[in-house]
Amino acid sequence: MLFSNWNDIFRILIIGCMSYISLIILVRVSGKRTLAKMNAFDFTVSVAVGSTLSTVILDKNITLAEGLTAFAVLIGLQYILAWFASRNHKFRSLLQASPELVYYDGHYLKHIMKKNRIDQQDIYQWTRSQGFTNMDQIHAIVLETNGKMSVLQSEEKGSEHALNDVDTDSAKPEQ
Repeated sequence: MLFSNWNDIFRILIIGCMSYISLIILVRVSGKRTLAKMNAFDFTVSVAVGSTLSTVILDKNITLAEGLTAFAVLIGLQYILAWFASRNHKFRSLLQASPELVYYDGHYLKHIMKKNRIDQQDIYQWTRSQGFTNMDQIHAIVLETNGKMSVLQSEEKGSEHALNDVDTDSAKPEQ
């Protein structure tokens, strides 16, 4: 069926605009954390909110009030969980992965790379995209919680602060 009636089209336009504007307001009120670089926790909330938005717009059986309540619940839960995670290390470790070294002092940490499904070509590609032409320029590479890699230059070898919050126990190369 190509066309049913104009009432359905108007409903989608009105509910779509109202729910979209409401969602923007809710996301804005919830703070910058909702818009931060995503980890698995943030990604899950984003997918759920997107799915809810499409359901509210297209399903005639869902009222705008029900849709806005669903948005508020999802964003509210994300806010509450992020609040707890920012105050409790153990709770944060349940929600988020921790950064891990994948390269350290000239050694690839193969067991970490394997666990995270990363190979040397991925590391080479990332370092090239960051402007490095030689692995000798690099002291360490950290796989961050959002899946991106951070490259620490060789000059930073003496800086303990640069590896803060990274699982340094895994920095021992496999024999």
